[in-house]
Amino acid sequence: MELPFITAGQIINTHGIRGEVKLLPQGVEAEGLAGCKTFYIGDKPWDCTASRVHKGCLLLKLRGVDDMNAALALKGKTVTVRREDVPLPEGGYFDEELAGLTARDAETGEEIGKIAEVLTYPAHKIYAVRGGKDEYLVPAVPAFIAAINVPGGTVDIHMMEGLGTHEN
Repeated sequence: MELPFITAGQIINTHGIRGEVKLLPQGVEAEGLAGCKTFYIGDKPWDCTASRVHKGCLLLKLRGVDDMNAALALKGKTVTVRREDVPLPEGGYFDEELAGLTARDAETGEEIGKIAEVLTYPAHKIYAVRGGKDEYLVPAVPAFIAAINVPGGTVDIHMMEGLGTHEN
């Protein structure tokens, strides 16, 4: 299901003495967030006056956060953005939108479970599929993923021998 707000990440620290905060992205690339003009912390919108990618994180200068003490007050907070503010390629989706989708065998259409979480690894992401007769850790690469239909609530997976965690 497409969500109106997407979790952008968490503020993990301050940067410098002028009130910048360091955002660790979760489920979305820092580069994709760099163009956002408004970030939400709790229900409060914060205007972003400057942003840049730095070592996989996003450094943000938020209006009204003018010194290190003000920035420290935001440390540990979860940050969201409007889905429409983050550019996605055609047919793209956010990791957060995959949770709860029905995973099906691409060949038979049989339901194998639901996507419980998206795990991020250096090489690629892994979809943890649970709730069926087995648990599956499916690499999020075209060899395994046949189709993703977020509005339809399904992910079709090319099932391969040994994919399940309890197979004999």
